[in-house]
Amino acid sequence: MASKLQNYTELANRTTARITGSYQEWTAFLATAGRVYKYPFPEQLMIYAQRPEATACAEYDFWNRRMRRYVRRNSEGIALIDNSGGRPVLRYVFDVSDTGSVAHEPPPYLWKYEDEHRDTVTAALENRYGVSGAHGLAEQFETIAAQLATDYWNEHQRDILGIVDGSFLEEYDDFNIGAAFRNAATVSITYTLMSRCGLEPQEYFQHEDFMSVFDFNTRATVSALGMAVSQTTEQVLRQIEVTIKKYEREKLAERSAEHEGRTDLQPERGLSDSRPDAGRAAEPGPGQVREDAEEVSGGTPSRAVGDDGGGRDAVPSPAGDRGRGQREAGTDDAGTVESGGSDGGTEEQRPAAVDRSDEHLQDPGGGSDFGGAGVRITSVEENGQISLFPSEQEQIESINEAESVNETPSAFAISQDEIDHILRVGSNTENARMKIVAEYSKHAMDYADILKSMYHGGYGIETGSGMLSAWYAEDGIHLARGIEAEYAADAQVISWVDAARRVSELLDEGRFATNVEIAEAPGFERRELAQALLYLARDLGDEAREQGYLSTIRTISGKGFDDDRDQLAALLADSEARGPLIAEYRQFMVAWRADA
Repeated sequence: MASKLQNYTELANRTTARITGSYQEWTAFLATAGRVYKYPFPEQLMIYAQRPEATACAEYDFWNRRMRRYVRRNSEGIALIDNSGGRPVLRYVFDVSDTGSVAHEPPPYLWKYEDEHRDTVTAALENRYGVSGAHGLAEQFETIAAQLATDYWNEHQRDILGIVDGSFLEEYDDFNIGAAFRNAATVSITYTLMSRCGLEPQEYFQHEDFMSVFDFNTRATVSALGMAVSQTTEQVLRQIEVTIKKYEREKLAERSAEHEGRTDLQPERGLSDSRPDAGRAAEPGPGQVREDAEEVSGGTPSRAVGDDGGGRDAVPSPAGDRGRGQREAGTDDAGTVESGGSDGGTEEQRPAAVDRSDEHLQDPGGGSDFGGAGVRITSVEENGQISLFPSEQEQIESINEAESVNETPSAFAISQDEIDHILRVGSNTENARMKIVAEYSKHAMDYADILKSMYHGGYGIETGSGMLSAWYAEDGIHLARGIEAEYAADAQVISWVDAARRVSELLDEGRFATNVEIAEAPGFERRELAQALLYLARDLGDEAREQGYLSTIRTISGKGFDDDRDQLAALLADSEARGPLIAEYRQFMVAWRADA
């Protein structure tokens, strides 16, 4: 008899094989992925396979200890395959619909995009990605998606080109594989963003828009595309999440200020009800739940789902991205909580709840096609078996007991060595150290902006004193003990100016990058530039080609793209050859700006 692990591995493989087989299946997966956007692709896949309507998931301990919610009897967990410990094991998460709240505990907050957020969100996205929102959020999403898809391809093309065997992509040359990948990723990222923000993406897209997705028909290629969509949509949705939460906090503060001095106080709490819609049900609705599901995953996310049968792994995540020690899913989440009493009645919004961490929340799912192999909260009274988890009453008693105990302060001084370690390894940008070394070698004046562009998202490490997490924000690097730093009130903030100064000191001391990285940085930068120029030259239209733009680059013809790139990089290293290349590029840019 097959083990549960084998059965769930087969479920993952079957789901991977089918999701890119039809427009309906792929877009259904993207809708789920949009709600659980803080999970990595392999876990999004497992959640979709078992609970396609999920909106907020977390492990049992997280619900109990962090959210003060108990897991209901007979709830069936969602199995995730965890490969972080050297061999795969199953761990389980539960949807918010599987949980109940202790008396007077509000339901988790789940952000939701509303019309009132439009100007604030589009401005934040324009500031982050340089893409105007003048023509609406949908068009802004599409432009950002195209930009991120291109960036992802540029960083991972070598890995992706190495896994196309056996897929429909293997009949294409390198250029057309890249075009297919960018097209598939762009439309998928756009759909996911629109779905999470309630823009009804089905009204914008047709079956034909997803034709390039169907070329990804092996486990390796599906995983490569899935990880690209997962990673890029996460960063955009996190930006939207932070923007909406900040907006709601400021609105709540304004309302609180308006109520100062009023005498219409309520006997229970002393403040008049400030909820914008006091009649709304306390339970979160569809589309709201997935905000804090991230923290909920609470462990090391699994790798991509297997290889394509040829012994090749799917394209791995960039080094340092989503590994153990990084923030558990949802760790950055916090938000304004709409309170609800134990009887479902409404209570006022509490400012203190705005910075409370949320988790992976999800709606009731469609069930598993797996036939009940998941872990289930059982009752001794029902079947005479030993309960896997405590009963509901035991959980409630444990939650209340934990609440009554004063917690030891979780944050204490972050050492300089720990800060230095985060600076060296925590950027979440591939080849970050070589890129930073190259930029510092130019003696630029905007080092702080350079670092801000390379350090993004969140990062975490295990230290001798526990978990240390980092969150890269507009005002600097937020560091805190534990699994979240973005909203930690006691986070230590290192400004980007101070971070840039410290990186400079580490470089001077020979402690930021290895000797090999320092030696290879100039060549690495030239190859990156050569790659970008090759893409530009190959994307020129017929008219531009006829007019001779970028002719030197277009005449390079080697054994393949990598050889072409290396030839162009060698020209860039030659001062005599570099001059004509610069002149050609300037000529092209003048014509492009003039829309010639």
